[in-house]
Amino acid sequence: MNWQKRFFDLLFSISSIIILSPVFILIISGFYLSKQKSPFFLQKRIGKNGKPFTIYKFRTMTLREDKHHHFEPGNRTRITRAGSFLRKLKLDELPQLWNILKGDMSVVGPRPEVEKWTSTYPEKWKVVHKVKPGLTDPASIKYINEENILAQSPEPEKLYYEKILPEKLNLNIKYVKNYSFYNDLRIILKTIKNIFSFKH
Repeated sequence: MNWQKRFFDLLFSISSIIILSPVFILIISGFYLSKQKSPFFLQKRIGKNGKPFTIYKFRTMTLREDKHHHFEPGNRTRITRAGSFLRKLKLDELPQLWNILKGDMSVVGPRPEVEKWTSTYPEKWKVVHKVKPGLTDPASIKYINEENILAQSPEPEKLYYEKILPEKLNLNIKYVKNYSFYNDLRIILKTIKNIFSFKH
């Protein structure tokens, strides 16, 4: 599993960075031309074996003084116009190709969470953290509309903790226990299909 998956991760990340380099340049240039600060959003997430790492994203929200980056389920008030477009096509996730290249992440694997949420349901996370986190996973496909669901809830954080997170963990545990390279390919293709067919 490990060598085959790592080889694919390297091949995928390197080729994607090369092919998508014009997109990277266009997005980064847009940030600087609009005189915004750094186009990148960096945050500590928990990865394989419970080891923290820094995840990279394109910034989609306005800056604020609070540096703790608390969970804001369904909160769209700080999303910029450009950020909304990047999120719609998941372009804000592109910098994670560097995480994959570095070995922090894999193309397919359970999406990494912040420490606040990995301290919940410890027995489930113990299984999930046996593998590297990924750019996409079965839970991401099922909950492609997660932001909309949370935005419509009167208690979004409670909904996430009591319903969405446990279901995500169960899906990811199933992924870990039934890993196959062909299943990874299926998840990638389904993710691409969902991105371009989902109405945000």
